[in-house]
Amino acid sequence: MRFASQLAAEKTGISEDEAFLIDEAGSSVFNKIGEKSLKNLSTNFYSRVYSDSEEWFRSIFEGIPMQSAIQNQYEFFIQRFGGPPVYSQRRGHPALIGRHMPFAVSEKAAERWLHHMSEALTTTPGIDADSAKAIYNYLQHTAWFIHFGTEHVKEMKRREQEGNDS
Repeated sequence: MRFASQLAAEKTGISEDEAFLIDEAGSSVFNKIGEKSLKNLSTNFYSRVYSDSEEWFRSIFEGIPMQSAIQNQYEFFIQRFGGPPVYSQRRGHPALIGRHMPFAVSEKAAERWLHHMSEALTTTPGIDADSAKAIYNYLQHTAWFIHFGTEHVKEMKRREQEGNDS
């Protein structure tokens, strides 16, 4: 899905290198802000998502208990931002595109998701400005990577189905 990553970089104006500065040794976000701040970030974020004023956006998360969404996200964040592999131990490989296939990850949804994450990052105690910027750059890239990747997979499946119907 290299192309999805390239499209995400073009969409955000953030190069892949800049988006993945979060991986640089010695600058572990997890070590800087800790597990509690990541849990609080996810709780803050999903409180916003589940109370969003737009029904179409809330409906994306329908059927997923908020506490499950929070746990999945903070465990992914802990692992992705330099902590222990708690997400993979419980759920397996993150496989971001595959795990998001059931959801309507439209451009509008990606933008709304990023809006809530930006708000959560600026209002969650314990997250310094440098860590918030690194997290947001990574998540901007990732949100668009997921959008372009899921759209591509859906298009490929549609074409395959059309070929089978012929």
